[in-house]
Amino acid sequence: MSLAVLVNISIMVGLLYVLYHFQKKYMPFTRRVFIALGMGVAYGACLQVFYGFPSETLTESIGWFNIIGNGYVGLLKMIVVPLVMVSVISAILKLKGAGALGRISGWILALLMITVSIAAVIGIVAALGFGLSAEAITTGAREAARGEQLLTTVARVENLSIPGMLVSLIPANPFLDMTGARSTSIIGVVIFSAFIGVAVLGLHRKEAVIAGKFESFVEVAHAIVMRMVTLVLRLTPFGILALMTKVVAGSNFSDILQLIQFVIASYTALIAVFVVHLIMVTMVGASPVQFIRKILPALTFAFTSRSSAGTMPLTIQTLTQRLGVSEGVSNFAASFGTTIGQNGCAGIYPAMLAVMIAPTVGVDPTSFSFIGTLIVTIAIGSFGVAGVGGGATFAALIVLSALGLPVELAGLLISIEPLIDMGRTAVNVSGAITTGFVGGRAMGEVNMDTFNSNDSPELDMDTVS
Repeated sequence: MSLAVLVNISIMVGLLYVLYHFQKKYMPFTRRVFIALGMGVAYGACLQVFYGFPSETLTESIGWFNIIGNGYVGLLKMIVVPLVMVSVISAILKLKGAGALGRISGWILALLMITVSIAAVIGIVAALGFGLSAEAITTGAREAARGEQLLTTVARVENLSIPGMLVSLIPANPFLDMTGARSTSIIGVVIFSAFIGVAVLGLHRKEAVIAGKFESFVEVAHAIVMRMVTLVLRLTPFGILALMTKVVAGSNFSDILQLIQFVIASYTALIAVFVVHLIMVTMVGASPVQFIRKILPALTFAFTSRSSAGTMPLTIQTLTQRLGVSEGVSNFAASFGTTIGQNGCAGIYPAMLAVMIAPTVGVDPTSFSFIGTLIVTIAIGSFGVAGVGGGATFAALIVLSALGLPVELAGLLISIEPLIDMGRTAVNVSGAITTGFVGGRAMGEVNMDTFNSNDSPELDMDTVS
């Protein structure tokens, strides 16, 4: 290890200690999150300016920073499956009826399909409005290599017909899904957990004593898992500091400038979709300003981590503790929203790529037949897109393959993929939270006193000893 790397690590440790000091002084969680974000941007920019990109010292330093950043994301993923299982089972047992389960699922899925379709339309308009074209993008060595890699992947995607994708949601091996082995694993865990919950409800009629014992076990398990969630989420500011430092320090700004038009178009579309979310919130009688204030910590982490699945515990906590949504609706919205109807990764991105690539094979991207087919394909193809980095590429492969467009051209944007993916992930999470809140309001499952309270708990972070 060189002296320069050791100095960089020492500075990072010092910044982490500052955040720890703020925590010991009981500084509000939200404030610590934004301080960590600012510190990460500032430190990453200083490293970028001092060492330049690429740099061996910078690469080695980022490798050490990853212990904090990637380690935190790993801890979040560790608790996702147990959190989903105990939360879904607990929520169903409290529903006391399979009819309520179907009602919640129907509302959540319908809203996810509506929002992802709107996101697709906005993506199409953005691509056409900014005049984006795949033909205008210069292909370099990295882009060519990425294109070849996508060609080797597309065979697997082509075998996933729409009916096949829907069947793949069924957890044929629930224990495999608990390992996260498939892109649809989270949905598989939700379905398996729902079956357990419904089975216990049925058992009440025949074996009430046994069912009661199981409910007691679930109650204990739920309390333990939620304690684990709280312990992990307390580390959020530290994770954001390391992740943001890595993003800023490791970005190639010359490549970003070459594709700045696509970056601007993408973030214009992402902001437009977020505005749609706020309009939906307003339509159900809630303040969009209050909504933004309550969900900002979750969006901030989603932005820095680029992982919808990793943000899921924070998403559930935000829905229940800060927005006042019932536990059942919150868990289904967060779980479904991670792998179905992702507004950013499965909505905007495939739509923009398809519009850019269509002219290369003589297809008119402005024709109603193309646009209609594209929107329907995106909505259905959004089922089972993994809520982790790379999910947007998988979604794009599904859509491009279904439309008969050259999938290898999806590799043209590899240079700016991390920068765009940050915004896409934040919009994915915003869509899941909006779906849960709007669906909850429609079903009378939102405590508006909690939503309107200005002194709502800071995600229960500061009460952990």
